[in-house]
Amino acid sequence: MTETIDLVIRNGRVVDGSGAPAFEADIAIDKGRIVAIGRELVQRGREEIDASGQLVTPGFVDIHTHYDGQVTWSNSITPSSAHGVTTVLMGNCGVGFAPCRPTDRESLVSLMEGVEDLPEVVLSTGLPWTWQSFPEYLDFLEQRQYDADIATQLPHAALRVFAMGQRAVERQPATPEDCARMAELAAEAVEAGALGFATSRTINHRASDGKLIFTLDAAEDELIAIGKALDSRGKGVLQLVSDFSDVDQELGMLRRVAEQTARPMSLSVMQWHNAPEKWRAVFDWMEDCQREGLAVTGQVSGRPVGILMGFEVSFNPFSYTPTFKSLQTLPLKERRRALRDPEIRQRIIGETPEPSDFPGEMLLRCWDLMYPLGENPDYEPDAENKVSAIAARRGVSPEACAYDLMLEQDGQAVIMLPVVNFADGTLNAALSMLRHPHSIFGLGDGGAHLGFLCDASLPTHLLTYWVRDREKGERLGLEEAIRGLTHDTARAVGLNDRGLLKSGYRADINIIDFDQLTLLPPRVHYDLPAGGRRVHQGALGYTATLVNGTVVQHNGEATGALPGRLVRGAQAA
Repeated sequence: MTETIDLVIRNGRVVDGSGAPAFEADIAIDKGRIVAIGRELVQRGREEIDASGQLVTPGFVDIHTHYDGQVTWSNSITPSSAHGVTTVLMGNCGVGFAPCRPTDRESLVSLMEGVEDLPEVVLSTGLPWTWQSFPEYLDFLEQRQYDADIATQLPHAALRVFAMGQRAVERQPATPEDCARMAELAAEAVEAGALGFATSRTINHRASDGKLIFTLDAAEDELIAIGKALDSRGKGVLQLVSDFSDVDQELGMLRRVAEQTARPMSLSVMQWHNAPEKWRAVFDWMEDCQREGLAVTGQVSGRPVGILMGFEVSFNPFSYTPTFKSLQTLPLKERRRALRDPEIRQRIIGETPEPSDFPGEMLLRCWDLMYPLGENPDYEPDAENKVSAIAARRGVSPEACAYDLMLEQDGQAVIMLPVVNFADGTLNAALSMLRHPHSIFGLGDGGAHLGFLCDASLPTHLLTYWVRDREKGERLGLEEAIRGLTHDTARAVGLNDRGLLKSGYRADINIIDFDQLTLLPPRVHYDLPAGGRRVHQGALGYTATLVNGTVVQHNGEATGALPGRLVRGAQAA
């Protein structure tokens, strides 16, 4: 008798995540697991999907997100789940909401608002705060259902405040007693199911009141105490972001932390525009660490990271002019209409911005650094497409040119201001980082920077641009890119039950019409608690995305199925 199982995907071009060449095969799925892969499988599915002419890949594993708040009020891990992502890891960069006492909620909300551009009203309205300890936070999440699996890291800022109170906010040194308490809480967190611990050492991370992130200059002995607590349990990874302002000193300290904690460590690495070759020094250091048996890797991005500017997002070149600010109280339709009024336009482009406490304000009028992203988003634009160059060709001021560019696409067009990964006007440095043997794909920041970024769309950009469309240099191989989005990211954080299409593995799967795969332009949605705003970027070409054997996305639309759950701790293959 022919066996009947839950689902069979037939006739797909399988790219299994291992890096091996693609092959034609059917995939049989039962009870959320892959049970067979091969040609013309005899199993019959209660449901069958014909994937002829399409790619079949593992679901993407995104290990750098900030959905720590969104997962408490929403069942949908958008926008990531719209880009083939089936597992997300939260708690990066040391910011999050657990552990947290009621008296410290305001500090953590202010920090998340400032660091990750999540408005206070959204967080205050959306967060239920039914927990204090980190295990209680996980218990809360375990009761919820999602359209992707979620996993967590222990955020250093929340941990520090829980252990030290206001002294942590003031960035006072941790005492030996403080370090011991943080170590105890870190061990508790990984025992409860945290995949690791994350921290931030960059001055770009500030609370909404301007305070530098509470972990900025945490001492070496503090980091070692926490890392050793993870190692005492034999589990957990370390994640951090740093300015590397003193490269030798910072890397020397991190080397000692890696040596004494014996835990895998990943660092955010990019091409900093003020020091465009610094990334090479970081990777040279990683190679030296790897030769000595230290598991140190770099999380990298395949496109420029910066600010998207427009009339409906958080920033634009006119954000701090008197007339533009006066329009912000108008309803959306009235504001759009006012921006098209010739008299208002003339006033705005002629005004001088008023003083602001936004640290990046000086960048908002660097006309020679910004480009229109376009209806078909171009993340590696030519120099002739700078706003300054377009203005010169049109014979208008850069102010007038930027204003008119943002009025395109029914007033929703955006201008891209790259601040990393585009120092020489190309993505060649990003390509070198993507291909480095000690790098892993990351830095999508899903769930964060909601008013001026949407890098959660990185998987789609990687496949469309780096594999299929790039004409300005080398491309990535399809199998190489899929491995980087699946197997490599999953292994980096201990999720060994996913990231491969192989018998026994989780049936987290994408079916992709690769020829039609398209990254759409960013659009503002007002779908957060309290009507909060976020930039969303959609995609076409994902025929189906499966989580645990269940279709959650079909032809770009959510099915309403919620098979995703909290993942507690590392998972065995």
